[in-house]
Amino acid sequence: MADAIPRFGALDHLGLAARAVADPGASGLWLSERRFLAKLDLRGDPGKPEFMQAAGSVLDGFHPRIIPNTAVRTDAFDLLWLGPDEWLVVAKAGAEAAMAARLAAAVTPQGGTVTDVTESRTTIVVSGPRARDVLAKGCPLDLHHRKFQPGDCAQSLVARVGVILMRADDGSTPAPRFELHVLRSMADYLWRFLEDAGAEYGVAVVEER
Repeated sequence: MADAIPRFGALDHLGLAARAVADPGASGLWLSERRFLAKLDLRGDPGKPEFMQAAGSVLDGFHPRIIPNTAVRTDAFDLLWLGPDEWLVVAKAGAEAAMAARLAAAVTPQGGTVTDVTESRTTIVVSGPRARDVLAKGCPLDLHHRKFQPGDCAQSLVARVGVILMRADDGSTPAPRFELHVLRSMADYLWRFLEDAGAEYGVAVVEER
């Protein structure tokens, strides 16, 4: 039997686990990487009730969103709107094969498609009281809390790097949380930009959550 191929995180070479702290203290920017999250690209016709019902039967009753730039977060997965007929399903590490099989079996007969894109991206979490200030240095979106609210998502740029960005906090604290799904090949550049942009506020690498 062939040996299993080792799996390396996009930012393992930066030694983030060794640098991570449980308490960021007075640091204004908190950074972490959520490695190996399952990511599935789901496509289908939202105007077709059979497709929506089929997807919802696998996604705990949540149908793909039809409101642009919004997301659903549950204990098991996130469901992000990417376009009129495209969504990103983000689930716990290791869940991709089983979820892809179940979702494909449900939606393929209704004209839908499911593509496992887990290995193409990693997820950088940008949080802390100065998270918006740091992102504003490289992102054209208006991330003010009244404009970009909990559960909102968008495809945009941060430091000219394409990202799928989701506001992942519930709005109850002054420290917002943004999750940036970024191509693995650009993750190192984006991480270094964020550390540099946050230096004036103090940067803490925090434990993965």
